Amino acid sequence: MARKRKGRDISGWVVIDKPAGPSSNAVVGKVRWAFNAAKAGHAGTLDPEATGVLAIALGEATKTVPYITDALKAYRFTIGLGEETKTDDAEGEVTNTSNLRPSDDDIRASLRALTGEIMQVPPAFSAVKIDGQRAYAIARAGDAVELEARPLWVESLTLVERLDVDHATLEMVCGKGGYVRAIARDLGRALDCFAHVRELRRVWSGPFDAGDGVSLDRIDELAQTPEIDALLLPVETGLTDLPEVRCSTLAAARLRNGNPAEVLSSEAAYGDECWASCEGRAVAVGIYRAGMLHPRRVFAE
Repeated sequence: MARKRKGRDISGWVVIDKPAGPSSNAVVGKVRWAFNAAKAGHAGTLDPEATGVLAIALGEATKTVPYITDALKAYRFTIGLGEETKTDDAEGEVTNTSNLRPSDDDIRASLRALTGEIMQVPPAFSAVKIDGQRAYAIARAGDAVELEARPLWVESLTLVERLDVDHATLEMVCGKGGYVRAIARDLGRALDCFAHVRELRRVWSGPFDAGDGVSLDRIDELAQTPEIDALLLPVETGLTDLPEVRCSTLAAARLRNGNPAEVLSSEAAYGDECWASCEGRAVAVGIYRAGMLHPRRVFAE
């Protein structure tokens, strides 16, 4: 018999404004403990020294994680010019240096080649798997890391501010799987001056904004008290990028049992992936065809 998870069957999203220092998994663990939740996960890792939006799903909200992971995200980051490092950030050993410093116009011109549909090689110190091993584990062991380029959609990449001759602040909006450290590395190489990330903040991720994020101090303050539940956002928040269809209570019962059911739609077109609601609550995610939803993922009542 399967072992029952410890903790409450509580569901919803918690948006953390992550500070520099803790890993994403450490933050998930703290939030899960604070809510005494049976199940928790996050929608997109942040490096330990990065700050900003870390969206954490509890319970049934974990079923909506892929829709946040796939959504656009915005990052604001400062790069240091003149140095490339092993880790492509300020934590790593310097591997290349240059006295050349580009102009603002040079930076803007080079950003164009890193915008749109690009091919990006992830940093050697990343969680990408190579033959079952994490790339960072191979790199830490001193072995060579060879990663293949992978496609990335960069919606926009702009120079926000030139802080001084050695530092510039940029903002990027991108899709799933983007590495800001790789953007800094590739920009530095394109400019023949080398570069690495000095500071990084995720400003927003899908529907979640850092300005609405909760601090870890607040989580500690309310941990395992009834008041902490007020920090939860509905499960449905993770589905806002999908069309919504509506169904009756009878259809909801059919959908929750994995069967197609009739729905009402003013948003979905034939073949769209969408989510069904009953009285405002998520029932299922599936494919809409001719007035019927064919469920792929269902939510408990």
